[in-house]
Amino acid sequence: MSNQKKTSQRQGFKTGESIVYPAHGVGQIVAIEEQVVAGMKLELFVIDFEKDKMRLKVPVAKAEQVGMRKLSETDFVERALKVVQGRARVKRTMWSRRAQEYDAKINSGDLIAIAEVVRDLYRADSQPEQSYSERQLYEAALGRMARELAAVNEVSETEAVRLIETNLNKGPKRTAKVLEEDEEDTGVDAEQEEAA
Repeated sequence: MSNQKKTSQRQGFKTGESIVYPAHGVGQIVAIEEQVVAGMKLELFVIDFEKDKMRLKVPVAKAEQVGMRKLSETDFVERALKVVQGRARVKRTMWSRRAQEYDAKINSGDLIAIAEVVRDLYRADSQPEQSYSERQLYEAALGRMARELAAVNEVSETEAVRLIETNLNKGPKRTAKVLEEDEEDTGVDAEQEEAA
């Protein structure tokens, strides 16, 4: 009996708990097991990612180092929803560079950074279509954010997506006209910089 107690909690994480693993999003600790690797005893968190039909074993000692964390608190989720209501901030750099930055944010495991990607890549119906790669990154970020919201608020992933989209639509009106004005603004800035 004492052996079972010994391996049900480690580093503040316990079996049955949902956690966030940066590269894969929300998973659930299904067990904490011991394995002998190269003659050394190693304790491992066994984490299931239901959505990806994947099981990961993470050494207990490395959990913090790899960025594994508990689910966000409710107030942090509220902050993330406020972020998606903000105005999209799109840098005028090459898409490949922006795509790498978005990908890094998605895999950071940081809910606020993920919310920024959702905000920046969201397209309202009135806006021009997203490119295939923009859509892929948007859906990856939306999925990560929705899974964590669903786990924190104890709702389905579909309801979480609906909640995020409702908040996206509370943001500044995203129309093609607004985007054109933004581009014109940056053009004016560039001319002023050249003149200066």
